[in-house]
Amino acid sequence: MHHFIYATKDAWISSGSNVATTGISQKDQNYGKDPILELKKFYYNDSFDHETRILVSFAGDAFNEMSNSIGSPAAGDASGSIPHASTGLTKYYLRLYEADSTQELSTDYKIEAFAVSQSWDEGRGKFGDNPKVTNGVSWENRNNNPGASAVTWSHYNQAGGVDDKRHGGHFMTGSGNEASQSFSYASPDIEMDVTDIVDKWLVGSASNNGFLLRFSGSKNVNAHGQILNDPSMTSSFAQLKFFSADTHTIYPPKLEVRWDDHLACSGSNTGSMIPLTGSGQSDNYLYMMDFKDRYKENEKVKFRVGARKRYIQKSFSTSLHTVSSSYIAENSGGYSIVDAATGETMVPFSAYTSMSCDSKSNYFIQWLDGFAPDRTYKILYKIKYDDGQEQIYDNDFEFIVTR
Repeated sequence: MHHFIYATKDAWISSGSNVATTGISQKDQNYGKDPILELKKFYYNDSFDHETRILVSFAGDAFNEMSNSIGSPAAGDASGSIPHASTGLTKYYLRLYEADSTQELSTDYKIEAFAVSQSWDEGRGKFGDNPKVTNGVSWENRNNNPGASAVTWSHYNQAGGVDDKRHGGHFMTGSGNEASQSFSYASPDIEMDVTDIVDKWLVGSASNNGFLLRFSGSKNVNAHGQILNDPSMTSSFAQLKFFSADTHTIYPPKLEVRWDDHLACSGSNTGSMIPLTGSGQSDNYLYMMDFKDRYKENEKVKFRVGARKRYIQKSFSTSLHTVSSSYIAENSGGYSIVDAATGETMVPFSAYTSMSCDSKSNYFIQWLDGFAPDRTYKILYKIKYDDGQEQIYDNDFEFIVTR
């Protein structure tokens, strides 16, 4: 199954200033309600000037509900609806979707994500605000509420026993606290494995303050405003824009959990059904059983699919003739769900979307609370045949998710 929850807050922060026009510093400016998240390295007069970073958090009711559906952290425990990550059956992915205006991006680059170590306020600022809004998170501050003193990013200095200013977002590094994704002539959409970070949040060994994303290598600004150079990497001006939680599209940031929840289509699970002919020459027919055209957004639906030959050979008998149900064999059937209006794949064909089987039919279970309501979705099926062919079945199996 692929299940996803959406960001509860996000923002981007900048270490620079509006060098081209006003020169006003952006280090204390908030962009918490901007519909776009900007990740960039900015060069001015052929010299590195500043960078921006992205903060995104999924803490909230949906994350807590997901956490309550997970088995205990004991090794090998898959007793919950979602197996614990320690079983190796479950993966978590951070998903961000490119908006527009990707500029002068190197064909090869890497984006890093870190677990944020301190809480922060999203704020209400936008890029075009004039005067600039400073309430909320920024490069310098994690909180700056009206009428109160700004709360800076900081870290505990063991030598001096005091908190030092730590600009650019305070985050943890090392094993279990960071992740990365490398790109080479690829779509800028982020699909990053963050299982280790999320696992720490789920077992309570780290506070869930969200992720910080930045470009890796080349030029970066450290916590004290110094420009760092990594000679192992080279890059030019780079700018990526992603949709934020405040977008009015179907592409806000999301945290996706994937696990294999299927029951094997073999043995006693298949009851008295017979296997569907696996020859690539067969003309097979798939149909939905007990299928509705509308489902509630909080439902966990068991979608049933029947299978048989498209044409039944005519025979004569003195008794009532019935069509025997067939099942799609183990590792031969999968499903996908797409947004009918845009064609955007919500649930892809993958190792986590194999079909299950019981004595009645093949089926799969899908949680719908991550699907945008008042939209139409389409189910696709894929069958792998014995001769290596794969056939996609698009039979207009459409349904609407309602509130």
